[in-house]
Amino acid sequence: MELVHLRRLLLPLSTALVLSACFDGGGSSSDDTLTGQIQSQGVSGLTYRTNSRESTTDAQGKFRYYPGETLTFKVGTLPIADGVPAKEFVSFLDFQPELREALETSKVDSQNLKDHALTESTLLNNQELLNRTRFIMALNWTEVIQDDEGIDIRPRVIEQLNAALDDPALPVSVDFSIPSAEFEAEDSAANQLLASICFHEKGDQLCGEPPTPEEIENAPERPENDDDIDPDETYKQDLKSLRERILQAVRSLEDIDAQGAKEYLIKELAGITNAIGRQYYLSDHVASHPASDTALKTIAIRKVGGDIALTKNGIEAVSTRPQDITVHSWSWQEADVDYFVGGEAGGEAEILINLKPENDYRWIRKSLRVVITE
Repeated sequence: MELVHLRRLLLPLSTALVLSACFDGGGSSSDDTLTGQIQSQGVSGLTYRTNSRESTTDAQGKFRYYPGETLTFKVGTLPIADGVPAKEFVSFLDFQPELREALETSKVDSQNLKDHALTESTLLNNQELLNRTRFIMALNWTEVIQDDEGIDIRPRVIEQLNAALDDPALPVSVDFSIPSAEFEAEDSAANQLLASICFHEKGDQLCGEPPTPEEIENAPERPENDDDIDPDETYKQDLKSLRERILQAVRSLEDIDAQGAKEYLIKELAGITNAIGRQYYLSDHVASHPASDTALKTIAIRKVGGDIALTKNGIEAVSTRPQDITVHSWSWQEADVDYFVGGEAGGEAEILINLKPENDYRWIRKSLRVVITE
């Protein structure tokens, strides 16, 4: 017997044709929408809605949007987040308005440069964030999410989740804002919904009801002599083993603790920063100038495949050895930094350049090595 009876949703042909015009599945589109992505490695299977469309994130967690739109996310019919500003990369921290506001204020690191990662790290203990992250991670098809893989929420999982949400005996929603002790309790809404999902293909033995203790007790003992075993008989040991395997296959929040959720978030946030950082580069990585050349030099910031656009005042720079190489000024409008040589031959320094792309809270760090020659 299946733990959950799946419902097949049938659409009239005319309705399906209408929906196909706006459901793009996160793939290519002939319109002028932009492509965004959930997390660094992606979260597939999330239903998203903007002002202009409704669809599902693809295998890479991608979605399409117009600038200025906001996103509403669901897993099947279960609400996950709403009012999320659409942009190139959306993390789970962006799902909460109070966290989005906090992310706009970056802390200063030991180099006296702004560092958004320091702010991110202070927000990772947020209870709602951890609850939501643990639940979404628990919906992954496999129990363990590999470092180079995203979260894979498969249609079979969504179908079973929707069926559970339609069951009057089960919770109709999940409150991610409650204390962790309530959220992860054995009878919590999240755990009841997870227990209704079988993370195996339909018809798999592990998706059936476990044998009851009475059924196990009434079954015959397995003969000690293998020659006496009846292949058509189900023995007590077989039923006991099957019961244990079915019960062990039931997913719960215990499988993903708060520390595991934090480690996942740290990895994904770093991945987003790296992905955005790869879009920007300096006009040179190493520069050399004679000690006698004290004229102003300029290093320009460029963007791969597009015009650079920085936030107002979204650039800053320091020299690791200002006595050798001095930073003179910088311009966010021109996206460049001016510096000059102030030391003797043989000296060198790194110029650390911080830039903040438009419409994102992150600061991207680039460096230029400058060597003073004879």
